[in-house]
Amino acid sequence: MMIASYNPTQMGDVLIIVLGEGSDPQSVSESDNVVQIKDKAGEVVGYNIFDASEVLDDLKSKDGQVELSTADVKKLNNKLNQAGFKEKLPLKSDPKFIVGYVEKMEDHPKSDHLHVTQTRVQNDKVLQLVSGSPNMQQGIKVVVAEVGAMMPNGQIIWPGELRGVKSDGMICSGRELRIPNAPDRPGALILPDSYQVGEPFDFEKAKNLFNE
Repeated sequence: MMIASYNPTQMGDVLIIVLGEGSDPQSVSESDNVVQIKDKAGEVVGYNIFDASEVLDDLKSKDGQVELSTADVKKLNNKLNQAGFKEKLPLKSDPKFIVGYVEKMEDHPKSDHLHVTQTRVQNDKVLQLVSGSPNMQQGIKVVVAEVGAMMPNGQIIWPGELRGVKSDGMICSGRELRIPNAPDRPGALILPDSYQVGEPFDFEKAKNLFNE
């Protein structure tokens, strides 16, 4: 996974790159305006790149999550190399917001409002996702934030458990995705049949979902 985030108002000219959840204690190395972060196992879990707009020319027009092109990643890897870091950023990262299909739903064994779903996503993979959406049901198309997704509010989706049941992602509501005119109430965003299971969720197309 790789998530890039740029918030000049709060953080200044700093590109934050998240590569993993990591575990404490973490260690930090700094060189030539680059901070590398490793977890206790020695795995690189992120970078903070200062004066980042000098590396990526169009960065100052960004605010929030940044979609890095292959050319962007190559420039960043050159910067890491110049700073003396041997590890490289991956050139490609799989999409994390996916059109899913709820194949099965059961009541959570330890909750009267949670549901345990088996939901098909990209590459024909089935994820176990725990959801508290009151409109959850079998046989619907939904938006799945897979592990490694960054939600519009900045929350990163990690593997987790809800009341002892494993959940590898999240089924999203329209308001959580900040779809224009989405109802301001709990409930999964149920997609129309025109959306194809396993494909990346098209945020631009979804702007029209609640226009009627």
